[in-house]
Order: sequence, then structure tokens, then C-alpha cells
Amino acid sequence: MSVNNIQNARVWTVGSDIDTDQLAPGAYMKLGLGGIAPHCLEVVRPEFAAEVRPGDVIAAGPNFGIGSSREQAAGALVRLGVRAVIAPSFNGLYFRNAFNLGLLLITCSNAEILSDGETVGLRLEGTSPVVHRADGQTLDCEPIPAFLLEMAAAGGLLNQLRARFGKAPKEL
Repeated sequence: MSVNNIQNARVWTVGSDIDTDQLAPGAYMKLGLGGIAPHCLEVVRPEFAAEVRPGDVIAAGPNFGIGSSREQAAGALVRLGVRAVIAPSFNGLYFRNAFNLGLLLITCSNAEILSDGETVGLRLEGTSPVVHRADGQTLDCEPIPAFLLEMAAAGGLLNQLRARFGKAPKEL
């Protein structure tokens, strides 16, 4: 996955304080990602899992990914094909889980001005993402460390290790 240039990504808005139980509901945890993903965000966007398409992005308010450390919360979005989440802030554990699984997180103070259903593009200027709206407006976002961009581009930490070593180390 290239993170250098994302074009024509449909935006899904979800608001603030999206927690890991909304992303990966506890009632479905025993089913694995295949059983969790169809219930992703059903409390706040009942149609989301059925209608999201590969390459779509989520725009959220502050505190995206708060709650538990369950990595399935990021994994469900990856499984559904979400390309990136744009929000003013992320829970620290969620942030690391997302990049480990190949989900690009973009910290953008004014992410909440993005509209549901609009189409955006994303371009990197060095390590700083810039979101491009159809009306020509741009949103400057916080830089992402190069090692995290590389991890997201590889599709996550395990894919990155496989590419580097030919297979994941046995202790993983």
C-alpha cells in the first residue's frame, strides 16, 4: 500500500470518543476478525461495515480508539479495507496497534471539518500528510515518523519483517 498518494477516498465521519468496543464489540471477540468486522462501528454507524469500501477513510473527532488495548479494533478497520483514519488525537495503545497492523493514522487538528461522503486525497510532503478536499482546501496534519510510514506502507509490522528477513522471526 502506498501512503504517498491516496486519491478519491470517500470519507466516513464518526464523531469524538470512538472507543475500541465500538470498533470491535466485545460480544463478537470470540469470532475472530471475520466475525468482528461486520459489527465494526454498528452502534454509531449501523450501515458502516456493509457499505464501507476498500480505500475509504474515516474522519473522527478527538480521542479515537480510547478504551481497551484490543488490537482487533484496528484489525477490523483493516479487514474492511479502510485506508486511513484522520482525527485530532488517538489513544496511544490504539495508535501503535493500528500501525502494527498497517492502518495509517493521520493526526489533524481540524479533521472534524471533513464531511460525510466527500471525496478527499492525501499526499505526503516529506513525512507530513496533507489532506486535499475537492473544493481545493487543504488540511495540514502532524508529521508521521518515517518508520511508522514504512510500517503502514508494508501493510503492518509482520509484513515489514517478512519483507526484510524473508519470513517473520520465530519468536513473533
